[in-house]
Amino acid sequence: MDLPSFLWLWRIAAWSMGLSLTAYVLLGITGGWMFATRTQKKPRPKGLRLAHLILGGTLVTLVLLLLTIGIVGTLGYYGNLGHSAHLPAGLVVVALVLVSVVSGLRIHAKRPDMRRLHVATNVLLFVAFAAVSWTGWSVVQKYLP
Repeated sequence: MDLPSFLWLWRIAAWSMGLSLTAYVLLGITGGWMFATRTQKKPRPKGLRLAHLILGGTLVTLVLLLLTIGIVGTLGYYGNLGHSAHLPAGLVVVALVLVSVVSGLRIHAKRPDMRRLHVATNVLLFVAFAAVSWTGWSVVQKYLP
């Protein structure tokens, strides 16, 4: 396919990645705030958990959108996948986001292991986002003239 016909797809991907990173940072802030209120035995502000859940759902949606754009764009441009380390890095991000969601939704006082898994997954997600950003930048350089 012609590269100019893909520019709209890459714009959506760039915005989605920026919004994903923003959602991740906001999730860290709201998660840290919930942790602080829990450890300091203070009342949690109303809507904080709901905001955290909405941000998490937004992150999942954006990451799945990025996966779809990556697959469609790469198949459309090259005809196959696997041209860089960006695909495995992206798949790791998708997997970690899904593990984070499942573990986050299972957090309960009777299951403290889920909280630890959720936090550990999100620490790893920081590294994975860095890797996918780095490899994504190199992919973008291939498409630019």
